[in-house]
Amino acid sequence: MYDFSSDPNQPKAELYSDLLSAAKALTEGEPDTIANMANIAALMYQIVPNLNWAGFYRMVQDELVLGPFCGKPACIRIPVGRGVCGAAVGTGQSQLVPDVHAFPGHIACDAESRAELVVPIMRDGKVIAVIDLDSPLPNRFDQEDQKGIEALAEILSARV
Repeated sequence: MYDFSSDPNQPKAELYSDLLSAAKALTEGEPDTIANMANIAALMYQIVPNLNWAGFYRMVQDELVLGPFCGKPACIRIPVGRGVCGAAVGTGQSQLVPDVHAFPGHIACDAESRAELVVPIMRDGKVIAVIDLDSPLPNRFDQEDQKGIEALAEILSARV
């Protein structure tokens, strides 16, 4: 049985170190993409404070398709280049958005979301999926969050 918990007051460096250790433990030796995404979505939702959505979108042919997540029901398909997730795929770069209402073309799956962090998962130079984190708090994410989730994406690139 796994019991991953975090202290909401711990420094972010420690939080992301714990998240990465737990992610490695949960996915090591497991070849199933969906199982790994499901466990990591639950792990992020449990460990990262102040989220209202945590999960994945997978590249299927030429668009993003909803993958495992925790939170309210979400948009199922997102075209490349559209919204924050589509921008991450289109640019191949993380998107740290302090206020989604100010992001041109934002797709509002949950009206309560105010900030978003989307990190592409790359393999062989191509985006295979994105990690998507939403928060009801404006300015919730910073460079330290981005760095931590990018490190997670690097681990997952060979496990999803």
